[in-house]
Amino acid sequence: MRINQAGADDVAGLARLLWLNSSDEELEGRAVDAFAVEFAQWWAARESAHVAYVARLDQPEIVGMAWVALVPRVPRPGATSRMSADIQSVFVMPDARGRGIGSALVKAASEHAIDAGALHITVHSGRKAVPVYERLGFESSRQLLQRHRD
Repeated sequence: MRINQAGADDVAGLARLLWLNSSDEELEGRAVDAFAVEFAQWWAARESAHVAYVARLDQPEIVGMAWVALVPRVPRPGATSRMSADIQSVFVMPDARGRGIGSALVKAASEHAIDAGALHITVHSGRKAVPVYERLGFESSRQLLQRHRD
């Protein structure tokens, strides 16, 4: 398994994984090739704040991804470059699961966030993945609240 930071050559593979990790409702009436073009434009405008890590096995195709969104925080006296991070869109192809790929991707994305100066890293996880994140050092917090759109 190889884990690398994604680059421009990975846009089509990342778009494919995002497509595969979408609901039928999200995909309705859309084509993967058109989404890949939109995705490439989106990422080009945000690549310094949204960093992707990809996993490959023995083939060149990407089998997994994890994103980290870096969010600048309001400065404080003595701390003018505060940063938070959020792990997003972790996905491993079903036939590649159970090999530690997701964990390796989350570790790489988390290390990137820490190296970038993030004081804390959050993740919004599905229930099945909570134990995985806990094994990687993530903890539930009563201080982290969320509000959903009505």
